[in-house]
Amino acid sequence: MADLLDDVLVSLRRILRATSIHSRKLGRSVGITSPQLMVLGAVNANDGLTATEVANAVSLSQATITAIVSKLEDRGLLKRERSSVDKRRVHVSLNDAGREVLIQAPKPLQESFSRRFEALPRWEQLQLVSSLERIARMMDAEDLDAAPVLTDHADLY
Repeated sequence: MADLLDDVLVSLRRILRATSIHSRKLGRSVGITSPQLMVLGAVNANDGLTATEVANAVSLSQATITAIVSKLEDRGLLKRERSSVDKRRVHVSLNDAGREVLIQAPKPLQESFSRRFEALPRWEQLQLVSSLERIARMMDAEDLDAAPVLTDHADLY
């Protein structure tokens, strides 16, 4: 039984290490974190989103998105503008520097994972999702911000 537990823990460490290595590579190459890259990508796909819409698009909390958007705005990668129709709404837009970062950034870690996952039979995909959800619950990770990309949550902002 201990051997199986060791196998699970080693596999989890390997996943965390892979995301950490990719995150450092991203930071070195373009100077941003994986979640920041996700936000830039979401805004690029749908220019003029509100912060709430960005949060929904990348599955992160409103508070996390606010902090990320502020950092990206400070770095000159995007801008926020109040709606002319409803002053309570703030829209986020990408600028040329943000688009350049998207061009220069390494491919997301999840691209190769996505291809391999989608090649699996449906029953095996469901089995993996079920197992990972169970592990997340066992680690009390249900309430953490969870983005639909492989990322090291230590680098959220």
